[in-house]
Order: sequence, then structure tokens, then C-alpha cells
Amino acid sequence: MHPALSVIFFTTLSGLGYGLLAWSGIAALIGTSPRALLSALVLGVLMSTIGLLCSVGHLGKPLRAWRAFSQWRTSWLSREGVVSLATFVPALLLIAAFLPRFLAIDLGGPSLTSGIVLAVAAVLLAVGALATVYCTSMIYASLKPIPAWTHRSVPAVYLLFALVSGGVAFLTLRAVFGATPSRATLLLTIVGLGALALLKARYWSAIDTTPLPVTRGEAIGLPAREVRVFERPHTEGNFVTREMVFVLARKHASRLRAFALIAFATLPALALAATWVVPAAAPTLLVIATMSVLVGAFVERWLFFAEARHLVSQYY
Repeated sequence: MHPALSVIFFTTLSGLGYGLLAWSGIAALIGTSPRALLSALVLGVLMSTIGLLCSVGHLGKPLRAWRAFSQWRTSWLSREGVVSLATFVPALLLIAAFLPRFLAIDLGGPSLTSGIVLAVAAVLLAVGALATVYCTSMIYASLKPIPAWTHRSVPAVYLLFALVSGGVAFLTLRAVFGATPSRATLLLTIVGLGALALLKARYWSAIDTTPLPVTRGEAIGLPAREVRVFERPHTEGNFVTREMVFVLARKHASRLRAFALIAFATLPALALAATWVVPAAAPTLLVIATMSVLVGAFVERWLFFAEARHLVSQYY
């Protein structure tokens, strides 16, 4: 498939944004610094919104994007749009609740951040954020003509990327506001990075060793024969060749995979380990880890599209 930058920015930025929102919901339940939590909520909403707006750039008729919301019964794209916007409701509610604490304003009377209101909003935020990322992954995992996307690990990779990138970003915000991550938190995050790297490496191995399920011979009713293309169906490129036929040299793919693994797993893990040893440098080290994860996710997502082979490529 041809990698569209708008879709890559969409999946990368929205993944980080909704990952931040998921951890913000969890943090609101267990308690954390109001300033760090409010910053995470605002940044999560901002990144998610930018990501969703980037996705509109790949549409043929962007002004008709609103029509996608009506097909939620059958379309994962529509479900993603509905769930993503619904997730903003508890996020904005929590922002409104924690803003007075951030500004050190005493409004008097019962607090919006107490009791059942806070708990329900936090749970809905965490569940809605993860549900949105899952819907995003299923947009691609449900496309049977692209076997690489239907691999069973695709939804897990999307969710783990969101949780890891959002988690590192959340730790960074807490460190900026003076809360040094505990060793248990750092260890858990490093384990998450390792699990993500392992899962992605297994995915790459699977798509390298699994041939396309349909041959040219089967398509024309000659499954027992080897059929070769005598002449291409078009003398010039068309929409199909532009969007669905893209060849990436294996040597370039190998280098980009190695770079992605180093960027989204190895370097952040080293930064987190250094934070364990030198807690005073936590803000700087965690900023490096967050930026590295984001760069690695961008490269990984570019490969996700560039390496995927549409079945129609058999005929071009």
C-alpha cells in the first residue's frame, strides 16, 4: 500500500493522545498531581484532535466527513468517529473539574471532583480512549484484501503503542511537575516497551514468511497452473496503482525496522533505566524517551502501510 502521510500522522498522534487520556482516567481514579493530570488531559485532547483532523486530509471529499458517523452499525471507521468524540465528553468534564485545583481557586460548595462523578468520568475516559484505539486498528484489521493487516496481532500492537507512548508521555508530565517516577513504574514501562518490540518483531517475521493467500492462477480459474503477466493492464498509473501498489526494497525495510525498534523501544528503555539511576535528570531523560517513542511510532506506522500488499498487486 502507498503510505499516506495524513493517515500516518493520524494513527501516530491520535494513538499518543488517546493513550494519554487512558492513563489520565486511571490516574484520576488512583490520585495524582492535579497539575500533571490536567496537563495530560489537555495534551491528550489536543493530540487526539490533531490526529483526527489529519485523517480528514486523506478523504476525497473532506466536507462530507460528517456522513461517516451514520454507518456505525457496519463500519469500524464510523464507530471510531462516534467513540472518539464521545470520549471527549468525560475528558472535558475532568478538565473542568481539575482546572480550579490547577489555578488554586476555591469555588466553595461540593466539589465536582469528588465521589461518583469523578469515578464514572474517569472510567468512561479510560474505556473510551482504549475503545477508540481498538476501533482504529479494526479499520485496517477488517480489510481481508490486505493479509498483512488482518494478522491477529494488529489490534494488540495498536493498543500497546497507545499505552506505551501515552504512558511515557504521562510520566514525563509528572516529572516536569516534580514527581519522580517510582522504580516499579519505570520497570513496568520498560517491560511494556520490551513486549511491544517483541510483538512487532513477531509481526514482521509473520508477514515475511506468509505468502499471499491468492495466486493469479486461482483468480482466473487455473489454480494448478503458474500464470505470469504478459502485458500490464495499463500503460500509465491509475488510482489502483497509486494507492494500492507500492514496492519497498527489502534492504530498506530491514534498515527502517531496525531504526524503528531502536527509536520506540531501545532508546526509551535506556532513558528510563538512566532515570532509575539518576532521578534528578528525570524530566530531561523522559522528554527524550517520549520524543524517541513518537519518532519510532511514526516509522513503524509508515512501514505498516508501505509493506502491506493488496491482493490486487498480483495483477500489476
